Amino acid sequence: MGALGTGVRSALAAGVERALLDRNQLYEAVIDREAPRLAEACREMARRFSAGGRLLAFGRGPYSTDAQHVSVEFVHPVIVGKRALPALDLSASFVPSCAAMVGTDDIVMGFGPPDGDPLVDAALRLARGRGAMTWGSHAIGATTRDPFMHQELLEILYHTLWESVHVFFEHQGEEIGRDVGQAGFLYPFLGAAPAEPTDLVTEVAVSIARKGRDDVALRERVAERESDAIGAAILAMRGRLAAGAKLILFGNGGSATDANDWAIDCVAPPEGWRPVPAISLAMEAATVTAIANDVGVEVVFVRQLIAHARAGDVAVAISTSGGSANVLAALEAARARGLMTVALVGGDGGEIRRRGLADHVALVESDYIPRIQEVQASIYHIMREGFRGEP
Repeated sequence: MGALGTGVRSALAAGVERALLDRNQLYEAVIDREAPRLAEACREMARRFSAGGRLLAFGRGPYSTDAQHVSVEFVHPVIVGKRALPALDLSASFVPSCAAMVGTDDIVMGFGPPDGDPLVDAALRLARGRGAMTWGSHAIGATTRDPFMHQELLEILYHTLWESVHVFFEHQGEEIGRDVGQAGFLYPFLGAAPAEPTDLVTEVAVSIARKGRDDVALRERVAERESDAIGAAILAMRGRLAAGAKLILFGNGGSATDANDWAIDCVAPPEGWRPVPAISLAMEAATVTAIANDVGVEVVFVRQLIAHARAGDVAVAISTSGGSANVLAALEAARARGLMTVALVGGDGGEIRRRGLADHVALVESDYIPRIQEVQASIYHIMREGFRGEP
């Protein structure tokens, strides 16, 4: 690489590092401020779930993917032994869906931009009028007008709701005092003697603030260790996009919602940015379920890649483990078809890193899925910022 190329790459790396660290100042302050309210919200959510309530979430545009993320995490918790809780993403038709479905014991979350959204606000008012507990994302809107940072902050906040509601659940029921095994490091209050409710709320608030500081520390570590790799990936993706490529994004579960979000951010970017061609292979439920049912879950991304990929495109995998069979298969297929491969991974990078399946890897070195996903959201948003003017 020539001196000019080296200079561009160094400037990109410095910009990535600065963007990651700038986020931390905001996020830590907001989480510390919101922790007591979040703890109270968790207690009320647990009460409503116990009474038969459901979590109904919705959002518009890129915020629809936050509703997807909330729904999958409550229905399919990543911690073994945690109960599945009823949650739905109503984004496709959220105003009529709220009118038809919201009940007194339900919890309703509406996601939208920092300044609010009239339709989201109307649906929340409808739900509140029926006695539902409501949570509107624009309540923290004054904190930042940056849509990407706003969305990342929301992800941290709703992750803490999902993590902490189980604390109150366990203290309500028969599982109090049992050995919680592997869940203990996530839910430090499980397995303890019952506490007075107000004491438990205070303890959960402290735990939420601590989770926020863990998130900050992890983002600092990524800024220090991965900024150069992220900058190199941005530079390489710019080159492919300028030559007419598209991004092909994929991942499972919460990572699927991130792939969906990144694709929307590309084709419908913030005002003043150039749109970038991108698709998410996790976006179309009919296609995913048809392939999984007729052929197998291991090829849900490969089958779509065969249909959509062109030589020169960029395949982007998002994974917290780096080891999902369908993700590995898609990266192998992408390589065979002449695509550049990029991976956002957690842990130690898993098989993706060990087998060298990605030309560019951004590693979030943690085993804790919520924190990995929160920092990965920062990474892909910063990558999108890095080619705002491309192609």
